[in-house]
Amino acid sequence: MDASEQLEIETRITGVLKSIYDPEIPVNIYDLGLVYNIEVDDDHIAHILMTLTAPNCPMADQLIEEVKHKVMGTKGVKECDIKLTFNPPWDKNMLSDEAKLELGFL
Repeated sequence: MDASEQLEIETRITGVLKSIYDPEIPVNIYDLGLVYNIEVDDDHIAHILMTLTAPNCPMADQLIEEVKHKVMGTKGVKECDIKLTFNPPWDKNMLSDEAKLELGFL
């Protein structure tokens, strides 16, 4: 896979992630800053490094399942490998400007 194809798939994944909303905050998980990294390898496996707003999030399993399901349905993706991390821990500074505006922080 060449770099342009990889970038195209990663861009599609970003769009998909922007359609997934945190169940407790009315902002998508991408603009919330929950997605730390998206990388697609030569085998078309999407590797996603992400976090949650809190380690004890009661909706964690559902959110991870939704991410996996939607990313797997993205053109060019054969598999989805999600790694959950809490380092660095999420905080409000990770919000995109759009999310800050929507939540009234700007």
